[in-house]
Amino acid sequence: MPPARPASLKVRALQWLAQREHSRQELRDKLLYLLRRSARAAGALADARADARADARAGVGVGVGANLGTDVDADVGTDVGADAGTAPAAHLADHDGDTLGADPAAEVDALLQWLEQHGHLSDARFTESRVNARQARFGNRRIQQELQQHGVRLGTEARQALQQTELARAAELWRRKYGAPAADAAGRVRQMRFLAGRGFSLDVVRRVVQGGAAVADTSGTGPDADPAAG
Repeated sequence: MPPARPASLKVRALQWLAQREHSRQELRDKLLYLLRRSARAAGALADARADARADARAGVGVGVGANLGTDVDADVGTDVGADAGTAPAAHLADHDGDTLGADPAAEVDALLQWLEQHGHLSDARFTESRVNARQARFGNRRIQQELQQHGVRLGTEARQALQQTELARAAELWRRKYGAPAADAAGRVRQMRFLAGRGFSLDVVRRVVQGGAAVADTSGTGPDADPAAG
C-alpha cells in the first residue's frame, strides 16, 4: 500500500498562502518537501512495526511484543505528525481520503492548477507584493535576482518602472543611512560598497555617492519609500 499523504494537503497550501503570497515554484517546492518527508516518516513507522512483529514472533520478552507495536505507533506516529505539520501517521489521509500516489509531483501540480484557477495562487500577485516590499531598500539587480530564485521574472513595464525610480530610491536610502557626504576616499568606498551590496547599479551608486545631498534632494523619495529601511 502506498504511503499516506499528509492530512489535507490543500488546506496546508491555503494556510501558507494566507500567510503571504507565494510563487508557483516556491509553493511547489514546499509541498513536495512536505509530501516526501511524510512518506519517509511513514516508511520508518512501517519498518518499526515490522521489526516489532518480528521480535514478538521470536519471543523477545514476554509481554513485550504486545506492547511494542503500540509504543512504536505512539513514538513514530508523533514524529510523522510533526513532520507533516498535521495528524499522526495513522491518520495521514488527505481531504478526499486519498493516499499518496506513485507520482507526488503530478499530484502537487494538479493542486497548484486548482489553486491558480480559483485565484488563490498567482505569480503576478507574488511579483507585485515582493517588489513593493523590496524596492525601498534594494536595487533592481537584487530584486530581480530574488524573483528569479522564486521562478518568476519582471515584466517589461515593471522592469522599466524600477529603472526609472532606482536613482531616487538609492538616494533616499543613502540619505537615511548617511545623510552627508563621506569625509574621505575610504568613507566614499564604504558608502559605495553599502549601496552596491543592496543591488543598485554601479552608475547609480557612483552618482549618489559623488552627488550626495544634492542628488537626494533632486531625485525625490518615491511613493513607496520605507522610513525604517537602512
